[in-house]
Amino acid sequence: MANTSHPGKLAYPLRAWLIWLLSALFMFYKYALEVSPSVMTETLMKTFSINGVDLGNLAASYFYAYLLLQIPAGLLLDYFGPRKTTTIAIALCAVGSFAFAYANSLFAACAGRFLTGAGAAFAALNCLKLIANWFPFRLFAFMAGLMMTVAMLGAVGGQAPLSAFIERIQWRNAIEIIGFGGLCLAVLFWIFVRDQSPDHIRERHIAPPKTSFGSGLKTILMNAQSWWLSLYSGLAFAPVIVFGGLWGVSFLSEAFSLSKNLSAQMVSLIFVGFAIGAPIFGWFSDWLGRRRIIMFWGTLLSLFSISLIIYVPSLAFYHLALLLFLFGFSISSFLLSFTMICEIHTPLLAATAIGFMNAFDALLGAFSDPLAGKILDSAWDGTLVEGARVFSVSAYKTAFTTLPIYLIVCLLALFKIQETSPKPPRPASLP
Repeated sequence: MANTSHPGKLAYPLRAWLIWLLSALFMFYKYALEVSPSVMTETLMKTFSINGVDLGNLAASYFYAYLLLQIPAGLLLDYFGPRKTTTIAIALCAVGSFAFAYANSLFAACAGRFLTGAGAAFAALNCLKLIANWFPFRLFAFMAGLMMTVAMLGAVGGQAPLSAFIERIQWRNAIEIIGFGGLCLAVLFWIFVRDQSPDHIRERHIAPPKTSFGSGLKTILMNAQSWWLSLYSGLAFAPVIVFGGLWGVSFLSEAFSLSKNLSAQMVSLIFVGFAIGAPIFGWFSDWLGRRRIIMFWGTLLSLFSISLIIYVPSLAFYHLALLLFLFGFSISSFLLSFTMICEIHTPLLAATAIGFMNAFDALLGAFSDPLAGKILDSAWDGTLVEGARVFSVSAYKTAFTTLPIYLIVCLLALFKIQETSPKPPRPASLP
């Protein structure tokens, strides 16, 4: 089936994959920006003369915007369509990167990160919305997992490669180049992306194409499973944000006497594991016809892995690498919660439902980074290196106590979550 819409005449399957690729590249871009502060902790503390709490708040500024815009982003994507909305969002990410690169004060740096988070708030929602609009529903879990593979490669790029890049050029120049990359992606997105496939237009109109913001949101809020799935998702992803996105590189350097670059490479293994695990768990859950049991064992294994990393002293190098990979691989099972929330709501509300869930991810991220910084500051012994605070291993272990607690609560929340199955959601009218 051909799609004759401008530009050109691309075959339907080819256009679907091109649209998915551009959406996944936005996820790559988003995660590279999200984790980038983890390889610049000492540099940022020195540049802006800040402590651990300030650095946590700087990193969390991204999540503050991400949190505030999750539900509005879903509503905007459902109402105006992905093409227009996401092109602006990608450009906003790039503008935020420029603002961060040129910042001369902590406030300006936080403003830049806030703008970046505002644009990034649309990334996952956009990609999942377009997957629902362009691919058969039976492929949703697998395609969502494949999306996260590309996203986690972006997180890998924001670790060791960015660390090596910053060693060659000044960090501001590196972030500026990343900003130009975002502008190029926004242009490509506008040229090639269309909101929905011909099949979606003809066969999947299960409700009017436009609906009020309030009625769609009310449908989601009135469903208890929306709340339990979102709580689980936020708590499951928070350890990745805290350890992989900000404090893990410094912890590994202190605890295992590794160089910053090698520590960044080791933390990258979390995202490599996540990239491999996400599509595998998506495919396996479709094949098995069950999701909840996979999430349970994945969460339990991630709890075991992160606990060993934090609390077992003198781990051998290869054991540490294996545990970091295993943590990322197993925690990627939480992504099935995104598929589940789509399975309990109609396709019309896909982006809004995912936005509601993503708000919990952002809320826990915005809360957890500064919390870890506050605990580190309270345990700081006064050590400074080139004007930046250096925290002890015991301080990190105390700060990371929240991570296994989050995962234990996740396991308990799963008992409240009802199983879904890989089938298209039933047509339903809105109230």
